[in-house]
Amino acid sequence: MSIADIKKNAESKMGKSIEAFKVELQKIRTGRAHPGILDQVHVEYYGSMVPLSQVANLSLLDARTISVQPWEKNMGSKIEKAIRESDLGLNPSAMGDLIRVPMPALTEERRKELTKVVRHAGEDSKVAVRNLRRDANEQLKKLLKDKLVTEDEERRAQDDIQKLTDRTIAEVDKLVQAKEADILAV
Repeated sequence: MSIADIKKNAESKMGKSIEAFKVELQKIRTGRAHPGILDQVHVEYYGSMVPLSQVANLSLLDARTISVQPWEKNMGSKIEKAIRESDLGLNPSAMGDLIRVPMPALTEERRKELTKVVRHAGEDSKVAVRNLRRDANEQLKKLLKDKLVTEDEERRAQDDIQKLTDRTIAEVDKLVQAKEADILAV
């Protein structure tokens, strides 16, 4: 494995870490409706649990309401029950074969709790990035120990990995700040 391979590997893994963090942030509910909030809801469909998006069409009716249109008529009650029993605190209501999921307004206390959750998720993401940096640096040290690279090359590569880590952590901080602003906006 060469220095370029180690850098490329670290960069791709840090990119995946950022993508995973973005997905995690989408699950955290703000005051506005977003169909992605229902991604973690699973419904029983012919004996197996499947994601809601595989049995219904999810869309927005307005800024605070998600509409769920089941593809099969008999799924309406199961979908409604699954949304109600999820830990999202949502109360769906059926109107014919359309299920409306209104988003309750967030209380000030709940907003503060959610910002703590966002910060915690950001810290977890930063720890993951730092672990990737550590792994890359260990691989560089192994190359140096095996005398496959010079000390100068190893030092430069470590500096590049550190710059990549700093950029990635700055991006995580930016995402955390944006999500906090989104949550605190009334």
